[in-house]
Amino acid sequence: MSSDSSKKRKPKVIRTDGAPQENKRSRADPDQDVKYYSEEAEVELRDPNKDYELYKQTCQELQRLMAEIQDLKSKGSKDSAVAIEERRIQSCMHFMTLKKLNRLAHIRLKKGRDQTHEAKQKVDAYHLQLQNLLYEVMHLQKEITKCLEFKSKHEEIDLVSVDEFYKEAPPEISKPDITLNEPHQQTLARLDWELEQRKRLAEKYKECLANKEKILKEIEVKKEYLSSLQPRLNSIMQASLPVQEYLFMPFDQAHKQYETARHLPPPLYVLFVQANAYGQACDKKLAVAIEGSVEEAKALYKPPEDSQDDESDSDAEEEQTTKRRRPTLGVQLDDKRKEMLKRHPLSVTIDLKCKDDSVLHLIFYYLMNLNVMTVKTKVTTATEMTTPISAGDLLSPGSLLNCLYPGDHGKRTPNPANQFQFDKVGILTLSDYVTDLGHPYVWVQKLGGLHFPKDQPQPTVTADNSLSASHMEMTMKLLKTRLQSRLALHKQFASLEHGIVPVSSECQHLFPSKVVSRLVKWAALPYEDYLELSYTKDVVEAGLAEDTHLYYTALVERGTAKLQAAVVLNPGYSSMPPIFNLCLNWKGEKTNSNDDNIRAMESEVNVCYKELCGPKPGYQLLTNQLQRLCVVLDVYLETESHDTSVEGPKEFPQEKMCLRLVRGPNRMKPFKYNHPQGFFSHR
Repeated sequence: MSSDSSKKRKPKVIRTDGAPQENKRSRADPDQDVKYYSEEAEVELRDPNKDYELYKQTCQELQRLMAEIQDLKSKGSKDSAVAIEERRIQSCMHFMTLKKLNRLAHIRLKKGRDQTHEAKQKVDAYHLQLQNLLYEVMHLQKEITKCLEFKSKHEEIDLVSVDEFYKEAPPEISKPDITLNEPHQQTLARLDWELEQRKRLAEKYKECLANKEKILKEIEVKKEYLSSLQPRLNSIMQASLPVQEYLFMPFDQAHKQYETARHLPPPLYVLFVQANAYGQACDKKLAVAIEGSVEEAKALYKPPEDSQDDESDSDAEEEQTTKRRRPTLGVQLDDKRKEMLKRHPLSVTIDLKCKDDSVLHLIFYYLMNLNVMTVKTKVTTATEMTTPISAGDLLSPGSLLNCLYPGDHGKRTPNPANQFQFDKVGILTLSDYVTDLGHPYVWVQKLGGLHFPKDQPQPTVTADNSLSASHMEMTMKLLKTRLQSRLALHKQFASLEHGIVPVSSECQHLFPSKVVSRLVKWAALPYEDYLELSYTKDVVEAGLAEDTHLYYTALVERGTAKLQAAVVLNPGYSSMPPIFNLCLNWKGEKTNSNDDNIRAMESEVNVCYKELCGPKPGYQLLTNQLQRLCVVLDVYLETESHDTSVEGPKEFPQEKMCLRLVRGPNRMKPFKYNHPQGFFSHR
């Protein structure tokens, strides 16, 4: 049996990764039973989860065997070698199992990658087909859109309405029996009718062109006649100049003025037109004229000419510029300021004549870059007037037109955009330049049709004729009133400086026949000195004293009593009355803060001023107030009780007739004068 078993051989197994190969099969012994083993086929039959469990069990067995081998080696017994060898053989078998599981895992991984790659290829193929289909859909949609949006040429033709077509078109064209039911035939019929109408209009157009040519020829003939007539008219106008001067009808001069007015900027042009219209309608003595260089005004609107000789002379210019010094930053700023404040070459002058032949000259300028107008003033009187020292500011150009309208002092630009322009060139305020440029009063802007709203700023402000016309009449009346009031004050100041209070015959009844107190001093008072006076604080705190007002001081004396008066003269005199503050130096200093009678004297002058206005327009108010001041000082001194401890006669004997000397706990004195009875009473 041993020989039989030795003769029998086990079949030889050849492991391959794929199918059995022919060359391997030829090498094998034909007598041997050759079997081929494929692990790829085995992968399909094996469960991965079971392989994973086998892997864990094999690893655990390896750990156990390795631990036993370590224990046996550590004991060092002679019988342990056989046990160690057995366990080593078992470990090798487990290692073989792990290798096989590793090969199977790699095969599974390779198959998974191959399957994933095949699936990706299928997805890519499907995606490509989808893109092709989407492209075809988009192409079809574009074609459909083109078809839907197709517009025929006849749609651009403005055809008559359907109702009008059937009314006007003849039946052979409209064909109502066919076209009413078929829109296509109806459109064709309407197009035929449109063609027929256009043929008729073309014929009319040719006829009109022929008439036009005929009329143009007639116009040319008349133009030749008028051009030959112009020299004759010029010669007639030249010959009629002496007649115009004799009849005071300067047609030629007016024509030249209007020709010059074409070159005025819009605000000055509006002012010129509206002032002329006001003069013709309301004030025949109003004179309006244009001054300045017309050539410079024309040059402003000429486009800059391109010089062709610059290229030939460029080398010489470069040599000159290198030799010149560059301007410093200060010089550049000065140049920018001059350019910013540049005036238009033309200006408009208006001469306002009053009844006494005094003239107020107004010169209006336009600042081109600031888009505002300014005005300068000058006064001419019919006769030479001696200028009192205290009347220096009455007719000065800087204060003559101050606050013509309330709050309009002309020291700031009315255009809000100018402040940003000033910041660029370093100009703090326009008040530093008004001496040269003139005052930018708000009423000046309105006369030029300019309006700058503060609540709603506008990017561009244009001249408005209606705005100028609405303010022209009122402004001219205010200007005349201001001039007349200042001239009246000028004459009164000449008398006041000599200690004479002029009282007209119409106002004599306002005062008693005998006034003992007299005006000793009348002089101008600086604004800063007025603020420093102790008895003017009430007026300053009330906001009735501003730097635009005029300030004067008056001194009234009687015996040892001296009454000082600080006077605030509003620019709008006489519509706004002067304000008096009093200080009596007699037996101490008495003001409105420590003496109720001084307060009553101020009230007589300041509160009851309407009694002192005199005949309209009330230019005698100031002198009447000063005369009333002398009267109430007499009453104050004469009604004062006599000190019995002082020997001798009373310093101020009572000459005024009073019903009661004092009244009430405050011992108020009777300051009200009653005419014609001639006595004084309490108010």
